[in-house]
Amino acid sequence: MQTNPAIEIIPILFGLLGGLALFLYGIEQMTGALKTVAGSRMKNLLKKMTSNRVKGALTGAFATAIVQSSSVTTVLVVGFISAGLISLAQAISIIVGANVGSTVTVQIIAFNITEYSLLMIAVGFGIRFIVKNDKIKYFGLMLMGLGLLFLGMQFMSDATRPLRSYEPFIYAMSHMKNPLIGILIAAIFTAIIQSSAATIGIVITLASQGFINLEAGISLVLGANIGTCVTAVLASIGMPRESKQAALSHVIINIIGVLIWLPFISRLDDVVRFLSPSYPELTGLDRIAAEAPRQIANAHTIFNLMNTVILLPFITPLAKLIAWILPVKPTTVEEKIKPKYLDDASLSTPSIALELVRMELSRQSRRALLMIKEISNAVLYADKDKLKKIKKMDDEVDALHDYIITYLSKLSKQPLTADESRLLQSYIIASNYIEYIGDVIETNLVTLGRERVEAEIEFSKKSEPYLRNFIDKVIWCAEEAFTAFIEGNKKRADVVIEMKKEVSQLAQITQSHLEERLNSETNVPLAEYRILSEIVENMKRIYYLSKRIAKNVVESNNSQHSSIVQEELKFE
Repeated sequence: MQTNPAIEIIPILFGLLGGLALFLYGIEQMTGALKTVAGSRMKNLLKKMTSNRVKGALTGAFATAIVQSSSVTTVLVVGFISAGLISLAQAISIIVGANVGSTVTVQIIAFNITEYSLLMIAVGFGIRFIVKNDKIKYFGLMLMGLGLLFLGMQFMSDATRPLRSYEPFIYAMSHMKNPLIGILIAAIFTAIIQSSAATIGIVITLASQGFINLEAGISLVLGANIGTCVTAVLASIGMPRESKQAALSHVIINIIGVLIWLPFISRLDDVVRFLSPSYPELTGLDRIAAEAPRQIANAHTIFNLMNTVILLPFITPLAKLIAWILPVKPTTVEEKIKPKYLDDASLSTPSIALELVRMELSRQSRRALLMIKEISNAVLYADKDKLKKIKKMDDEVDALHDYIITYLSKLSKQPLTADESRLLQSYIIASNYIEYIGDVIETNLVTLGRERVEAEIEFSKKSEPYLRNFIDKVIWCAEEAFTAFIEGNKKRADVVIEMKKEVSQLAQITQSHLEERLNSETNVPLAEYRILSEIVENMKRIYYLSKRIAKNVVESNNSQHSSIVQEELKFE
């Protein structure tokens, strides 16, 4: 074989870096488009998840196959476990399955269709530019991303082609026998770029030039599986201990998988060669270039599939081990006013992020509802302790409102479908109205309660049945409005709206009773009349704010209000 005494390093380096940039950008665009289009499908998959470890693994595999990224699935699992939607054992089963789902991307990359990359880019761009339907436009973006991925591979392949005749490089690659070196290199590189598919894609590109044989490729695949854990670890930073447990489980699972196969790399090599297509008519680098890409993809599939089968029976003991290593700390009083469900890692999947907002709104509304119930008793019965408690509850409602609005502001910067944009706006409106209800209670009704306590004003027993009947109706309407919004239940919302006449009549009856007492009884304190009248007026305001929340349900797209779990409307 004729060798060149020297090669041009700069063009090779530029070609590699440019091709890598295109490759990574293509993966990002393809994954982003798939997340937008298939996010709701992922949500439905997670909704159907049960404690059955096999179903959990299948859920992880299908969810990852849909969005073409195990990192996305794992990051979502980190968010869901912190939200209390899934147990640690369920999270582990999903993570194990996600590793299997990630093999789909690698199998696609192994197809030698780089000659069609420009066609895919052109067709994808045309669809995105011409078609108006959102889902079809995102399909165009996905196709464009896939084309960029293969174009990047083509650039990297072309850039490295001169190395096929460069003897020092060929010698170095052929003597890379130590699997630990390959594992370490791939793990570090994957941790940096946070994509095992990208690392394996580069390995396949080098294999397509004959630079990497199957055994070396397997070592690099094992390392990529370890390096991909960094994404989940980073996502768990600053999140509850449950999230850190999920991230640690991802690390332990993938390291155990590598340790299982490390002594059997040569056996895995034999199995993969037996199952993969061979080209005995070729020799040397040409044969490696023809066979290795598919062999490496198959090795990745077998590795992850067998690990899933091996590890599934041990999920419960593994969950107990991780819970022992990272025990969950008791929730402090200060932590209760922090968001429980909002997770920045889910922002890149808007349908999931909106679902988490819905659940956080449920917490905010439950606190507001409890405020309404508590203030009615605190004012009517001059309960000083409840008046103090309500101030803290309003702080929680305000804090959750701030967290929700800030989160939705971040989410608004993501690519959203028209339905998602409408739902986002309805959530902003609802959170604002819930906060207004809290302000009416804390600013007006608490002030009236304190005034009554400080002035030692006694309320007549004659007025209590009127007030109680009216206030109970307002509380019922508020609870129905909150439930209607959280469930997306138009029928319930309509009932609240239709209660306007009845609420107004009850308010008028109560007010007329107060005026009649003031006019007919000589010993009715003016302060009592004023405070009770203002209580009626402020409770009416609470009803009208609740009615606006109900109208928001009617006006928004109800189909977007599907839920991962149906929560009971209870304070937690």
